[in-house]
Order: sequence, then C-alpha cells, then structure tokens
Amino acid sequence: MMSSRDTNVIPRYKCHPEPVEGSDHTKLIESMKKIIQYTLTILAFSMLMSSCSLYKKYERADMHFVDSLYRRMDTAPEDTISTASVSWDKMFTDPILQEWIRLGLEHNTDMNVAELKVQEYQAYLLAARRALLPGVNFSMSGGGFPGQFNAQIGASWDADIFGSLRNSKRKAEAALMQTEAYRHGVQTNLVATIANSYYMMLMLDEQLKISRRTLTTWEENIRAMEALKRGGKTNEAAVLQAKANKLSVEASVLTLEKEILSLENSFCALLGTVPMSIKRGTIDAQELPERLCAGVPAELLSRRPDVRQAEMTLAQCFYDTNIARAAFYPNLSLSGALGWTTGNGGSIVVNPGSIITNLIGSLAQPIFNRGALKAKKLAAESKYKQALHEFRQSLLDAGVEVNNAISLWETAKRRTEIDKKQIVNLQAAVWNTQLLMKHGNASYLEVLTAQKNLLQAELAEISDRYDEFQSVVNLYHALGGGY
Repeated sequence: MMSSRDTNVIPRYKCHPEPVEGSDHTKLIESMKKIIQYTLTILAFSMLMSSCSLYKKYERADMHFVDSLYRRMDTAPEDTISTASVSWDKMFTDPILQEWIRLGLEHNTDMNVAELKVQEYQAYLLAARRALLPGVNFSMSGGGFPGQFNAQIGASWDADIFGSLRNSKRKAEAALMQTEAYRHGVQTNLVATIANSYYMMLMLDEQLKISRRTLTTWEENIRAMEALKRGGKTNEAAVLQAKANKLSVEASVLTLEKEILSLENSFCALLGTVPMSIKRGTIDAQELPERLCAGVPAELLSRRPDVRQAEMTLAQCFYDTNIARAAFYPNLSLSGALGWTTGNGGSIVVNPGSIITNLIGSLAQPIFNRGALKAKKLAAESKYKQALHEFRQSLLDAGVEVNNAISLWETAKRRTEIDKKQIVNLQAAVWNTQLLMKHGNASYLEVLTAQKNLLQAELAEISDRYDEFQSVVNLYHALGGGY
C-alpha cells in the first residue's frame, strides 16, 4: 500500500507536462507558426516579384531624334536603293581596284585580328551557355591495401533562380555582336581606305602627267623666247621668267614622284604585302554613280558598325546591371555524388555500405557584405547611363559624317563642272595670246601667264575630281556600306 508521503512525490519525467489541447499555450504556438509561414510566403513572393526585372532582355531606348539626323531628306523614288545596300564590288567597278580590295581583305593585319576576335568571343559565348548546364566530374584515389581504390562521380548544378547566369549569357551574346560589328567596321574602313588611296594615286598620276606635259611646253617656250631675244623681239626678263616657271614645274614633278612612291609603300602596308609597284588604271576610266541615295536615317542603327558597337556596349551594361541586382538574391546550388570502393582483394564490394550517394542543396543568401553589393549595383547603373549617352552621341556623329559626305559630293560635282569650263577658256586664252604675240600686239609675258594659269586650272580640276571620288567613298563608309 502506498503511503501518504509517497503520494506527494512528483515524478521527474512529469516536470514539464504536455499542454492541454485548447489551452492558451497551444493557441500561442499555433499562431506563431502561422505568422512565420505567412511571413516566409510574403517574403518569397516579394522577392520573386522584385526579381522579375532581372529576366528582361535589353530593349533599345527611344531615339526620337534619329529621323532628323540628315539635313536634306532624300527625294529619291521609293524604289531607289540606298548607297549602303550596294556591295563594294558593285560600288567600285574598276577591276584592278577590286583585286586590290580582295587582297587587302585577305591579308590585312587588322582584318585578320578582327576575325580572330570574333572567334574568341564565340568561345566566350559557348562557355556562358554551358555554365547553365550541370557539371560532372570524376575522381579516383588508391586505398591502403594493394588493389584497393576509391572512385566517385560527382555532379553539380546552379539553379540560377534569379537569372545571374542567364544575364551573363546574354551579355556574352551582346559582346559577340559587338565584336562582329567591330569586324564589319574594320572591313568597311579597309575597303574605303584602299579605294581612297587608289583614287589618290590616280589623281597624282594625272597631275604628274599634266606637269610633265607642261614642262615640255615650257622647254619649247624657252627655246622660242631665246630665238626671239636674238631677233630683238623680246628681252632677257621674259627669258628668265620662262626659265623660273620651268624650274617651278620641275620641282612639282619631283614632289609628285615622291608622293606617289610614298603612297605606294603605304598602300602595300595596308594590303599586308611587301613594298612593290602598284598596278592601276587611269582617272578617266573610272565610273561613278550618277546619283547617291543616303536612305532613311534609321538605317544607321543597323548598318553603321560603330553605332552597333555602341549599342551592344549599352546592352552589356544593361545585363551587368541585372547581374549586380541578382547578387542581392539567394543562390541555389544542387550537387550530388555516387561512389564505390574495392575490397582488400581488389574485388568490388557490393554491400550497401560501399555505395555512397548524396544530394546536397545549397541556398546562399547575402545578408551583410559591407555595402559592396550596393556599390557594385550603383556602379553598374552609372556605366549603363554612360553607355546610353555614348550610344546617342555615336548616332549624332554618324549623322554629321553622312551630311558632310553628301555636301562634299555635291560641291565636288559643281566644282568639276566649273573647272572644265575654266580650262576651256584658259586654253583659248593661251591660243589667243600666242596669236597676238606673233602679230606684235601682246608680250610673251602674257603668254607665260596664260600658260601658268592653265596649268593651275588643270591641276585643280584633277583635285576636284578626286574629291568627287572621295565623297562617294566617304558616303559609302559613313552609311556603313556593304553590310
């Protein structure tokens, strides 16, 4: 029988009695559980909603001023093809020039480097794409007994819940597009430089031809004037003036020959070949388009290499901003491993204890990083704004180049027409002064002046024709031609 003393003893395992259902203590615990669940749900939902912007692709900002880039809008028919749409071998029809351009595209150093850069960024993009896939590795090590070894196959995968890897891949795509635009820019600039240099050589050839022909004329004039001096029909001053003019032309011939040789050497370096004599045609055999069409200003966005490079820089900054924002969110990584080991005799142990499998999930959430994440985000946003201004400026610069090229083309055409009329008049003036001198109504100094003016006009006409060729090349280049 239990004594009254024993009934007053409280069992030790009953020191914390279970709460009775419906008590205040139970209700408090249940309420706390619900609050925690609701809080976690709201936190997860708000994180998901705030991270939606991290998945957005780059979209071009509004460039409302693009349609006003050209000072003169084209009045060409709607079916007129833009100059930028014409391939370089259709724009520059000289077969010799075409061969030089092909040689330059094949051997030019900058062109080859640009091609290799594209291959480099293709590899970067491939690496960024494969970062989204699971990684697999294999490891093996020897045991403490002969024939014993341990082997393991592991796999890991970054779930990329908030798009950090996805934005890195899109950034790599933008970088590749930027590099391709750079390659196109190198090609367009190379074609334009080769064409300009070729036309400059034709101009110098023609000016050298005119100068040599004029030099022959001056030599004949000197002989004629010395004869007239002996006959008493002119004086020593006229003879000396004629000799001075001849020496001036001789100096011009030497200068032109030096410039041609120097240009040929530079041309060879541009082509990526050793110095050699450059085969070329004549300036009179060149054909230019009767009309140039700049097209729609908005085409500069897709054709101009430097504009596309600036936009792809902007796109990369956009994705850098997304990556910096994604750093504030958790990063979920999953990893697993499967391994086996051999027994002492070298046979594989097949009991369950020898098979090791594991699956580990890692969820990392940055909490406090001394403000580094916020600073990186602010820096990325600042770089994006800078790139936006530079993209806008690249469009303005492109418009300036197109306007200048059109203006140069129009001016050069008009100047060439004026030069031709001037040359006709000066040729007539030389013939008339020579005729008047024979009849004693004009001095030989008037003849020398007329011939000197004719030489200057012929050289100027060749220079203006070169400006016309150059304006076509410049407009082709300014429009991002050949793309």
